[in-house]
Amino acid sequence: MSKQPRSRWGHRRSWVYVLLWAYAAFAIAPLLVMVLNSLRTTRDMALDPLGLPWPPTGQSYLKAWITASFDTYFVNSIFVTVTSVLLSTVVSLLAAYAFARAKSRFFAALEAIFMSGLMLPVYLAILPIFFLLDSMGLVSSLTGLIAVYAALGIPFSTFILAAFFRSAPVDLEEAARLDGAGPVKIFLYVMLPLVRPAVATVIVFRFVPVWNDFFYPLILIRDASKRTIPVGITSFFGEYQTDYATLFAGLTIATIPLIAIFLVATKQIVTGLTAGMSK
Repeated sequence: MSKQPRSRWGHRRSWVYVLLWAYAAFAIAPLLVMVLNSLRTTRDMALDPLGLPWPPTGQSYLKAWITASFDTYFVNSIFVTVTSVLLSTVVSLLAAYAFARAKSRFFAALEAIFMSGLMLPVYLAILPIFFLLDSMGLVSSLTGLIAVYAALGIPFSTFILAAFFRSAPVDLEEAARLDGAGPVKIFLYVMLPLVRPAVATVIVFRFVPVWNDFFYPLILIRDASKRTIPVGITSFFGEYQTDYATLFAGLTIATIPLIAIFLVATKQIVTGLTAGMSK
């Protein structure tokens, strides 16, 4: 009697695995086609659209990197994304820890102000943001763009991190305080390792939208030498619209950091997203 439900469940589970693998293959297929075509020439693609890159060539990457100024776009995007994400994460960590442990009404009201940033339509705030940066001389500046992205990321990051700090046991802090540790050491050596999965989750969930954002760089950056990849790709597509190998190479370059950060932080992301399910 007990074997039949188990076998039925095992049969259903196998179908779930098949569907998941099919979905994964369907999602990865465009990326694979993009990478394979980036290793071919435009002439080869015209003669054999479904062929394999043999022999593979990296000339399209060299052309996209140097001739099409992808080196400038890539460096700008890396600098803006990494700096803004790190800045917002550091500020959010400090704010979240204070909100999680403070008991006063002042901190409760301050946390509500922080959380109100989640309800604001950020793209509708472009006019005051533009005039504010213009009054500070930060329009067409990577510093101004970093400040905007860091400020926009603080409400979401604080919300996630505060929930993790609240779930962390207070007994560890008490024990560290009895051993003579001060607030800074308790935060750095006791609490920060406990919320590492949440930090990884916040970094990835902020890295992707900042890296892919087209709106703010288009409005705030006027200098072509300070463009990020999403804006640079628009002019890149217009100039190389018939050079398909170079187009695929440029898209591959733009995708590499996203794939890399997911591969590096996958374990921490899963831990962070599933934390508390077993409690």
